[in-house]
Amino acid sequence: MCVAMIAIAVLAAAPSVGASGVSLVRDINPGPAGSYPGCSAGVGGTLFLDTDDGTHGPELWRSDGTAAGTKLVRDIFPGSYGSIPYELTGVGGTLLFRGWSADYEQQLWRSDGTAAGTRLVRDSDSGGPDGPRELTNVAGTLFFSANDGVHGTELWRSDGTAAGTKVVRDINPGRDRSAPYGFTNFGGRVFFGANDGTHGYELWRSDGTRPGTKIVRDINPGSKGHVGGFTSSGGKLFFHASDGTHGVELWRSDGTRAGTKLVRDIFPGSASSGPDQLTNVAGRLFYTAYDPTHGYELWRSDGTRAGTKLVRDIYPGSGTPGNAGPGPSWLTNVAGTLFFAAKDATHGWELWRSDGTAAATKMVRDIDATRGSHPEALTDVEGDVFFAADDGRHGREMWRSDGTAPGTTLVRDINPGSASSMSSWSLPGNAVGALVYYGGALFFAADDGTHGNELWKAVP
Repeated sequence: MCVAMIAIAVLAAAPSVGASGVSLVRDINPGPAGSYPGCSAGVGGTLFLDTDDGTHGPELWRSDGTAAGTKLVRDIFPGSYGSIPYELTGVGGTLLFRGWSADYEQQLWRSDGTAAGTRLVRDSDSGGPDGPRELTNVAGTLFFSANDGVHGTELWRSDGTAAGTKVVRDINPGRDRSAPYGFTNFGGRVFFGANDGTHGYELWRSDGTRPGTKIVRDINPGSKGHVGGFTSSGGKLFFHASDGTHGVELWRSDGTRAGTKLVRDIFPGSASSGPDQLTNVAGRLFYTAYDPTHGYELWRSDGTRAGTKLVRDIYPGSGTPGNAGPGPSWLTNVAGTLFFAAKDATHGWELWRSDGTAAATKMVRDIDATRGSHPEALTDVEGDVFFAADDGRHGREMWRSDGTAPGTTLVRDINPGSASSMSSWSLPGNAVGALVYYGGALFFAADDGTHGNELWKAVP
């Protein structure tokens, strides 16, 4: 899934970025209003993005990093409303995405970067807003959920053609919904949560065929099951679930019923530790969880009870750190090291790093010693982490770090002074999101105070 663009992501090796190499790509919506570039993907050598030029509404654009090469691909939904391209996903060199059509329905679309090659794949939704969701590339096949008006919201697959876009299985037969979600590639098959109307939301798997789409295990017998947070790490599928006895805890699976087990009951009894932000870092799982002694803290697991441990009690005590939310956030794998945002009893929210040991879990730099810099949108750029932060002087801007205090620096004060070029927006789900490193440049969205929120790039 993708959200409004504030920070950065990568597809290739990153250059050394300095202030002089940061520039506006194009003022897509001239003037101070901004085009607010959003969802993005690098596919087949082309950067695709969702943006609004003030005339066509949010539509599909492409860019080669130059003003002349940044252009509208197709006005899918004519007028100012726009098709609002979302969940841009590359599959086999083709861009697939969902967008609104002129008949006010969300549909599955494909594009090769040309107007003629941007077309509807198949009308897989007759219900309007309940269109294709959670577009996920699993070993070269697109899996998603959609409602065709006959089967309810079910599991679909697509190869980018109308004939190859079809319901995989009607898991909850009839017009009821199995509402599959959380699609994750594990061993070349898609794993997800779904409700067949009998077992509640449980762990399922699929190879893309009806016979090969099965419930893995009824973890919480009856109709009250719930699973989520699926993450592949170290040859295991990790997720959170409740079996009705232990509360919501960490589980693992090898794709079989017998191999689907509770890892550890961190908060003993029926209470929940609520594992969250499950993140693979070089074959090890890191996540946040709550226990009654330490509160919300950073944990790690190798899939065994003995190997599931608290990494460090960063904010000592059992309470939530301050009023800024539970425990560490923005857990991110950066070249085999975990980077994240955390608050200890002294410094406020700052950038931290960890190798999984307490001794090596430490703050990288106290960027704003007064109130905390609140790092967001941590992104791996070939061994350096780029992120948005506010040092109390320059506003919220782009920073980079090599994991050391001296190597943690402001990239550029794009909106000079204390104003911010990178701000969290109030729209639901649109706090901070990512674009891509492509063609020798790092693309992101920023507001310099003159042009509004527009497409920028950083080059050597």
